[in-house]
Amino acid sequence: MVALSTAAELKSLALRAGEELEGASAVEILTWADEQFGSSWAVASSMADAVVPSLAAAVRPGVDILFLDTGYHFPETIGTRDAVAATLPVNVRSITAQQSVEQQDVSFGPRLYERNPDQCCALRKVMPLRKALKEYTAWASGLRRDEAATRAGAKVVEWDDGRGMVKLNPIAAWTQDDVDRYIAENGILQNPLLFDGYGSIGCAPCTRRIKPGEDARAGRWSGLNKIECGIH
Repeated sequence: MVALSTAAELKSLALRAGEELEGASAVEILTWADEQFGSSWAVASSMADAVVPSLAAAVRPGVDILFLDTGYHFPETIGTRDAVAATLPVNVRSITAQQSVEQQDVSFGPRLYERNPDQCCALRKVMPLRKALKEYTAWASGLRRDEAATRAGAKVVEWDDGRGMVKLNPIAAWTQDDVDRYIAENGILQNPLLFDGYGSIGCAPCTRRIKPGEDARAGRWSGLNKIECGIH
């Protein structure tokens, strides 16, 4: 494990790795992170599937998996979280917002997600994740380039300037076919909603089934000028 004491050194390391590890396998990318940071890295998972948690567990059994429990999730998503915790050698941590949904309703009014979805995402996802990640030097996500135009330029290793840490996108170069193949070959857990017309799974009030021909994320914040929650 390399001791890096400054943000400038970490940033330089991340930018260099983003170039050098392009074309590497997901396990190779996560192995690099483990060699660099030891236990000081974690995975953030929406529990749409257990692809990245399973890859991370293969590299570091007992790795922390951060799940943002917003209070608005589908029961199927909570069930997937519990199944991942029960069947994989990982440590699932459920991260909650400072306020419960009921407390938020008192402070900001009911259904904030309808009136100001960006603020709701900030309160229930962005800020809680930022706080949780302060314990780590690097974090990994399941972000893929083919999911949306906003993600097309993602590197397999990046510098997360907003949080001052290394960001790992080990399956950034994977296609949906790659994901499907990995799931089928390895018996990976999937959220049941993926078999019920949902392409991308977020909070229940802001997620709908997709229509034929729509991209996977079309069901997120449908009808609003919003395509990201602000985490990535």
